[in-house]
Amino acid sequence: MARMDFGITFKSDMDWRRELKIVQQAEAVGFKYVWSFDSHVLWQAIFPRFALWAYHTKKVHIGPLVTNPVVRDVTVCASDFATLQRISGGRMELGIGRGDSSRRRLGKPPTTMAHLEEFVEKFRKLTAGEHIDYDGTDVFLSWADSGVPPVWVAGYGPIALRSAGRIADGVVLQFADPHLIKWCLQFVKEGAEEAGRDYSQIKIMACAPIWIGSDLEYARERVRWFPALVSNHVVDLLKRYGKENLPPELVTYVETRKGYDYLHHAEVGSSNAEFVPDEIVDRYCVIGTIKDHIAKLEELQSLGVHQFNIYLMCGDEEKQVAAYGRYVIPHFNGKKHIAVAKTSAKKAAKRAQKTKAAKKAKTTARKAARVAATA
Repeated sequence: MARMDFGITFKSDMDWRRELKIVQQAEAVGFKYVWSFDSHVLWQAIFPRFALWAYHTKKVHIGPLVTNPVVRDVTVCASDFATLQRISGGRMELGIGRGDSSRRRLGKPPTTMAHLEEFVEKFRKLTAGEHIDYDGTDVFLSWADSGVPPVWVAGYGPIALRSAGRIADGVVLQFADPHLIKWCLQFVKEGAEEAGRDYSQIKIMACAPIWIGSDLEYARERVRWFPALVSNHVVDLLKRYGKENLPPELVTYVETRKGYDYLHHAEVGSSNAEFVPDEIVDRYCVIGTIKDHIAKLEELQSLGVHQFNIYLMCGDEEKQVAAYGRYVIPHFNGKKHIAVAKTSAKKAAKRAQKTKAAKKAKTTARKAARVAATA
């Protein structure tokens, strides 16, 4: 069974001081990845924040989830990453897709997978210090010496997923629905086979918002925005493949969708999500008690998911991180059990020492009192 790592993703709208504290909190409790949406018009820029995170952490891996090859010129993007590789000690990772909110807010459509594949090839060469042909000019980063960041490719449809299987180090799937993840992975495997790659070496990430609590009605309202976000990609898939070629669990719920306002993208309580039924919320997101979360994540793990990435933008962010660090991550990572046990043992030893010192102090005080009484 695949090892389960954990990550968090920010929307990029949080005060940078609070955000940095959460990054450090996540690292301290066992999260391995910290990501950010990259929609430069809707929210704050990613690279200045990444530099802060890289400088103030030691272990977590950092990257966009996801950028795209249109708003980011490949030479600029590669230079940013090569610089951040130096700052972070080689902990940067690239998440990339065709472009959704960052393109649509500019009135532009997503780009093609062919463009994305070309971008990834040039990005890898540039961050390795190798030469590329840039519109007829020989270009290279002579100083890029800190490693090529792993590349995660996001996708939903067969074409994008096969492409990910051919070129990606990891695949980004934006939902926590076991049935749909299984459907997606068949195309990733096909792409890997086409390229003569070992599918088992490709990492799989499932992304979704979470809410911990037994009040499911309230929990659903905290995360209902997410299937509405996904619906933007589903609408594109329907145009390309048609309803008959896609699983009903993916496409049926968008039939009552009236539109989508990107000014309220990924926003709790947004009217964008009014059409999303409870069943889809439950399938796509992770809600309920800690036991419910663990049960669903175990199912994802059994399908080959290597990383569960929390879209951390539903409120009570610090509490959600703390709860996963205390209960969920230890369940999937035995080393954390040991760490928790060691911490508990140390605390117990300190309490014992304090108790022993307190008893000794009382004994000394009684002896002093007796001496004073006989003097």
